[in-house]
Amino acid sequence: MLKFAHFNFNVLDLEKSLAFYKEALGIEPVREKEAADGSFKLVYLGDGETDFQLELTWLKDRTEPYNLGECEFHLAFVTDRYDELRRHHEEMGCIAFENPSMGIYFITDPDGYWIEIVPER
Repeated sequence: MLKFAHFNFNVLDLEKSLAFYKEALGIEPVREKEAADGSFKLVYLGDGETDFQLELTWLKDRTEPYNLGECEFHLAFVTDRYDELRRHHEEMGCIAFENPSMGIYFITDPDGYWIEIVPER
């Protein structure tokens, strides 16, 4: 049997990304791994309720933004606080797209990754 473990986003500014994920989604580091030579750092974020983790990968020598193509991929979160989160994300200015007919919206992180917010049904 298989079960999901984690999903990775590569980030340019690790501290900025960590602050964003804590403020926007309330997810925080649960474990870290750093290369002995300092060339990379992995930080795994968790929601405190499930085993699934978001891995943020920072590469020391990376200076150019990542090419995310047309953002046809995304990570999704389900919430029982949809309206509250939507207001918060609107205040943060990170809402990228809304689909009122489906009752969902997407936010973007500092690197341009899309995150879908879905109300618990």
